[in-house]
Amino acid sequence: MNLSRLCVHTITTKPLSIEEAAKCYSRENIRGITVWRDALEGRNIRATGKMLREEGLEIVSLCRGGFFPHLTAAGRKDAIDDNLKAIEEAVALGAPMIVLVCGAAKGQSLETSREQIREGIAAIEPYAKAAGIRLAIEPLHPMYADTRSAINTLAQANDMAEAFASPWVGVAVDVYHLWWDPALQQEIERCGKHLFAFHICDWRIPTRDILLDRALMGEGCIPVAQIREWVEGTGFNGFHEVEIFSTEYWSGDQQLFLQKIKHAYLHHS
Repeated sequence: MNLSRLCVHTITTKPLSIEEAAKCYSRENIRGITVWRDALEGRNIRATGKMLREEGLEIVSLCRGGFFPHLTAAGRKDAIDDNLKAIEEAVALGAPMIVLVCGAAKGQSLETSREQIREGIAAIEPYAKAAGIRLAIEPLHPMYADTRSAINTLAQANDMAEAFASPWVGVAVDVYHLWWDPALQQEIERCGKHLFAFHICDWRIPTRDILLDRALMGEGCIPVAQIREWVEGTGFNGFHEVEIFSTEYWSGDQQLFLQKIKHAYLHHS
């Protein structure tokens, strides 16, 4: 195990600007970065991508697209337009992939939301293909099924990706959202070549906040190393992306946090 496949999401070091993050990641010999769209606000995206590459960073993906379901047709159109904008941003940045947090709408069934997700991805897939941008459907833990995602198991994500039968549509495996699933190993094996992304962190015991209390690998109960073996068994050889939302870690020294991330990655992933 070495650092050559370690990637950190900009949201993981949220207090840092993207310029600061690039310098800090590079200083710690972290080679991959996934950029969250909020980090690009007010910036020349093409110039930002050039800056990241000059710091020696490989841009792994742009996060996030999705949020397709809405109660109104106008809301669904706005969501598609925003995803088309995300494709343009990914091209300008030099990111080869967009992670889709698919969304759900309060006031309608999950089944209706899932159909709207299918329709949304179908609407943007031709544009993603033309731009050379892959779309990774990320299933979220069932506790987020109310408004964040109606796609809650890897089986559902696999079903949807397989239905598109497009090399531009695949799935993202995030251990935080999927570690609990008794069918996880078989569904990871099922992914095959449409496994596009692998996100890691840990589930704190007890979890103090369902969104903002993720832990470093080794601090919780997720068998990250075991899941990584299953993922790599599919032939996946991409980056291992550290994605941590944590008010605790955001409140501290971010350079020290990156050093802790490296240690956790090397010893508990």
